[in-house]
Amino acid sequence: MPEFVYGGIDGIVTTFAVVAGAMGASLGAGIVLVLGFANLFADGFSMAISNYMSESSREDLNGKDKNRKEPRRTALATFFAFVIIGFIPLLPFVWDYFYPIGFDKFFVATVLTGLAFIFVGAVRGKIVKKNPFVTSIQTLVIGASAALIAYIVGHLLRGLVA
Repeated sequence: MPEFVYGGIDGIVTTFAVVAGAMGASLGAGIVLVLGFANLFADGFSMAISNYMSESSREDLNGKDKNRKEPRRTALATFFAFVIIGFIPLLPFVWDYFYPIGFDKFFVATVLTGLAFIFVGAVRGKIVKKNPFVTSIQTLVIGASAALIAYIVGHLLRGLVA
C-alpha cells in the first residue's frame, strides 16, 4: 500500500504539472496529450525501476528477509499506481478527443486532480495513522503548488513555442 500512495502521488503531481505547464504556455490539447502520455509512461517506468533498485539494494545489503518487501511487487505497485492515478489529469483531454463537447478541459482536469489529491492523501493518512483530513490537505497543497509552479513557468516561456 505505501508504494501505491507513493506512485499515485508522484503520478498525479507530475502529470498534472505537465498539463498545467502546457496550459500556462497556451498549448493545444493535442500537445497536452502527447506530453502527458509521454510523462505518464516514461516517468512511471522510471519510478518503478528506481523502486525496484532501492528494494533490491536493501536485499543485497541486508540479505533476504521473508518479512521484507519483494522488489518486483513494489515496483509493479508503484508503476500501476503512477499510471492509473496519473491518468486522471489527462482524462478530460482524452474524453474531449473522442467525444468533443467543448467543455473547459483544464478546469475539469483541475477539479478531478484536486479530488484525487484529497483521496490519495486520505489513504496516506490511514496508512501512516495520521489524521486523513490533515494528510489530504497536505497532499492537495503540495500538488497545487507544483501545478502552480508549472503553470507559471509555462506562461513565462510561452513565447518559445511557435
